[in-house]
Formats: sequence, structure tokens, C-alpha cells
Amino acid sequence: MRRISLLGSTGSIGTQCLDLAQRLPETLQIVGLGAGRSLGKLADQAKRFRPQLVCCADEKDRPELIARIGDSSIEVMFGDEGQRALASLGEADTVLAAVVGYAGLTGTLAAARAGKRIALANKESLVAAGELLSKTCRQFGAELLPVDSEHAALHQCLNGEGMEHVKSLWLTASGGPFRGKTRSELESIGVQEALNHPNWSMGPKISIDSATLMNKGLELIEAAWLFDVAPQKIEIVVHPPSIVHSMVEFIDGSFKAQLGAPDMRGAIAYALSAPERLPLLKTQSIRSWNPMGQSLAFEDYDRQLFVAPDLCRSALELGGGAAAALNAINEVVVAQFLAGKGRFLGISETLQRGLEAIARMNLSADSLEAVEDADAAGRGWALSL
Repeated sequence: MRRISLLGSTGSIGTQCLDLAQRLPETLQIVGLGAGRSLGKLADQAKRFRPQLVCCADEKDRPELIARIGDSSIEVMFGDEGQRALASLGEADTVLAAVVGYAGLTGTLAAARAGKRIALANKESLVAAGELLSKTCRQFGAELLPVDSEHAALHQCLNGEGMEHVKSLWLTASGGPFRGKTRSELESIGVQEALNHPNWSMGPKISIDSATLMNKGLELIEAAWLFDVAPQKIEIVVHPPSIVHSMVEFIDGSFKAQLGAPDMRGAIAYALSAPERLPLLKTQSIRSWNPMGQSLAFEDYDRQLFVAPDLCRSALELGGGAAAALNAINEVVVAQFLAGKGRFLGISETLQRGLEAIARMNLSADSLEAVEDADAAGRGWALSL
């Protein structure tokens, strides 16, 4: 039995985790729930799963959440203190970190300090604070398992293999909604078009990151920290069907790949249960995939148009707080685009200018305070435009 504290329970990853817990009640138990301001949804989840602790984002929402839950046996907290309490909850052996963006770092670090198994869906924690989070996990004996489908695939392909035998890690990308488009075709792209991903059902921020291919850049940084590899050993390739979730190339010329339907519940279940595998097909918890008649085509992407992956690679090579600052800039410009301010192509253009500015900032990331300063520097630069 896995006892799970779930940070980000009302988002896409969180709701899919709860779907798994409902289908597999003898295997997965929810002991903690945390979300932002979706109070009705969070209260419904609390009444259904009856966790020990529930957390919302803001103190002013706490009375309403208590009233909506209507169960005095469930403790209700708020803010960063509540997020840290959820992450270090004694009854939880596993923390699913699914808060979107840099805001998820607080809970992820608290889970690492508590020595938990961390099912990491919040890639920004490793992007912004890879050095700090990796060091904290080693210090307190925490276990980090990726929820991103690409990194879950790499984790499975590397199981039992020596890293000295690895030539390259290959991250696959669907190509997003604008695969094959020209710059002129993207000049007038609106928010709804950018949110319309061809394969995956995701939240708005990650959907825009997928459209710009920034998500692949963030995943490149995440992979470098997770598997302790140089950024030059990580390749990105477009695979439109999203059947091959990622691959490992070895020094003898062979490849290992992990395949399956494009369904995030498979990666979530793996992070929660590894090395065991949950009976997802038997419980109809995942879409099945039949390899018969399938094509496994791969192609490159337009690196002049979709510059974000190379910018992330450069930020990783710069080191220090460069990746944290670039991630912060991206969060600001994506939020502005979702609010109807700015052009789609302006996201990548701002990121490119931002990296040039970051290179002159000499930012560090060896402590939480340094990471916070780097994040603030990136946000400040983006908001000043």
C-alpha cells in the first residue's frame, strides 16, 4: 500500500492520480491533498478520499474550505506552511509533487528533507533548483522518481544499465499543435489554437510550453539533473504519434525505448509503484495500445523557429541560477499570453532576449535563497519590458 500526499490535486496530474487511487483502493491511499483556489473541487476530493490533511493556497479561503468539507476530523491548513506540512506528513511514504511552476519548489524541497519518495511532476523544481534538490535528496535519503512521461520512460530504459554504457538520451516530442508550420503561419496564432494539443490533455501552462517546445527544453534540464548527464548527451526528436515516450542509445549502437498509449496515468502509476507495476489494464485505468499496424516515424524540428530547447541547453551550460531565471521569464510571458497580452511568437523572442540578459547577471543557485534571487531576477526582467 502506497500512502500518498498529493500536492496539486485539482490539476491535470492530480486528478489523474486520484482516478488511479479510486480504481486501485487496495494499492493507493490518499492521506493528504493540497491545491490552490479551486475550493469546490478540493472539498469534493476531501469528502471522497477523507485524507488526514488538506491545504489551500490562501488563508482567507480556509474558513470556506472548512465549511465546504464539513468534517472536523480533516485538518485544514494554507499557504507555504501547509504545503510543507503536506510534503512531510508522517503518514505519507510518497509525495506526488504536481503543483504547476516554480511555486511547487516549496513542497518538493520539504518532501526531500523529510526523506520521502517524491513522484515529481513539477519539472520546474529541478529546472530552477536542480543542484539544491539533488543535494537535499542525497542528504536526507529521499527518492526521486519522474512523472513526466519522457523521464519515466528513460528511467525504465536505464534500469539495470550502467551510465558508462550510455551514449545519448533521446527525448521524444509530439511536435505540438504547430508542427510543420512556418513563421508567417504562426504570426497570428491565438490562445485557443495554442492550447489545442494533438495528443495530450494538459493544463494551460504546459500546453503553451508544448506549443513553443519550451517543455522539451525544460525536460532537457530535468533529464540532465535526474540522470546526471551532460546536456550535450541529450537529443530531442519529434515523434508525432507519441507512442515512443523516450529512448536510450548505448555505446554499442543499440537502443532501448519505452512504448505505450499517450496516457499520463501510466507514468504516474510507475512513479508511485516502481519497481512494481500496477494492473492498469485489468482495472481499465489506462488506454490500451496495440502495436499491430503502427508506424514509429521520427523527424527533426525547425530549430530556427522553435528556439526554446536550445535556449534551455545554453542556460544549463551557463550554470548557476541561469535556468531558474529563464524558467521565471517563461512563466511570466506565458501567463501574459494566456491573459491575451502579447503574441505567440513573442514568447520565444522574449526568452531569447532574456537569456542574453541572464548571461550578464552572474546568478547562483547553491541555496534556496540564491534560487529565489535568480527566480526574482528573471521575473523582474520580464515584467520590466
